[in-house]
Amino acid sequence: MDDFSVTDSNRIVLSSDHAAIPLRQAIARHVAAQGWDVVDIGPTTPESTPYPRHGEAAARLVAAGDCRLGIILCGTGQGIMMAANKVKGIRCGVCADTFSARMIREHNDANMLSIGARVVGEGLALAIADAFLAAEFEGGRHATRVEMIAALEG
Repeated sequence: MDDFSVTDSNRIVLSSDHAAIPLRQAIARHVAAQGWDVVDIGPTTPESTPYPRHGEAAARLVAAGDCRLGIILCGTGQGIMMAANKVKGIRCGVCADTFSARMIREHNDANMLSIGARVVGEGLALAIADAFLAAEFEGGRHATRVEMIAALEG
């Protein structure tokens, strides 16, 4: 487990579709044990539920500043990530390895992470979450690029 300190706000939102409930709950327990204030917005029952609704809901909490970061999950992580990225101010990347999870924070100032519950197992998902949460935006030359991404939002 990576050692990190939570600065500013330690509030994080987690959401998923029905395919990722057990993994989302495992991640929620894991990050809560590290001191994060977890806002788990569900769902809690296994009935089929549309990932766009859950990606948007989590993204809106991050974009509004109610949560510092977000972790969202669906079967592949792709669909829920696409939905979250439609919300102005959100930079969400889907990751299946720890290097990418660290880099989307350090270079892209990502404020949300997406994970595919049918792509990675629990141990790797926890390590990916740790890498994402431990990393901080490097700024510098990367800030200009992040500003360019923000300008695309119109």
